[in-house]
Amino acid sequence: MLLISLPALFAQGQQESANTITFAGSGGYPPFNYMTEDGDIIGFDVDVAAEIANRLDMELKYVATAWDGIVEGLRAKRYDGILGSMGITEEREAVIDFSIPYYYSGPQLIVMKDSGINSVEDLTSEHTLGLVTGTTFENDAKVLGTKVKLYEDDNQTLIELLNGRVDGVLTDRIVGLNAINQLKEGNKLTLVGSVLRSEVMGIGFHEDDDELREQVNAALRDMFADGTMKEISAKWFNGEDITVE
Repeated sequence: MLLISLPALFAQGQQESANTITFAGSGGYPPFNYMTEDGDIIGFDVDVAAEIANRLDMELKYVATAWDGIVEGLRAKRYDGILGSMGITEEREAVIDFSIPYYYSGPQLIVMKDSGINSVEDLTSEHTLGLVTGTTFENDAKVLGTKVKLYEDDNQTLIELLNGRVDGVLTDRIVGLNAINQLKEGNKLTLVGSVLRSEVMGIGFHEDDDELREQVNAALRDMFADGTMKEISAKWFNGEDITVE
């Protein structure tokens, strides 16, 4: 059963029926997974989750939960998987398993146009970067040698940047492009250079759920083969295909 409008639920460890698959994301990461004014969660990740559920002949529940505790929530089996733009890293692979990659991106520095920061080399230990807690971008900020302020989601980081409370934001490049196009006063922001590194995104699973992971991998492979992944990407990213490296 494919659900077109998905209510924003909060992960509380409820036992779902055997015909329900529950995926989690932060709910604050546009255009990947974010809440509408009506309280529904929409976005690229949610459409991918809905298509997977449809192909597995299951009902989808997409839940919003704090990103900094999302891995522990999965390990506690509060949901079946994390489908929320999670980068595949060795540290994460030590505690959870991942699907095949479903899209590719990387961390991007965003600043105000009048900031005087024209490259990452312009950053100093006196600058403060805003980023979401629990992301891989914390390590990138350490390499750049800046101060860091942590926030719940990128709605907050970018608003703080516009309000002058941080000097820049480190986030996913596509999130940055979307913010500039969609955010009020987003035209005051600019992307500095290219991505700092390439990041591969996967769906996280509990280490005991090999069967489900393989079922999802099979669905993803079919979605790549028949062009569905390209279509979902084109819908959310102005015709661009972020699902190929």
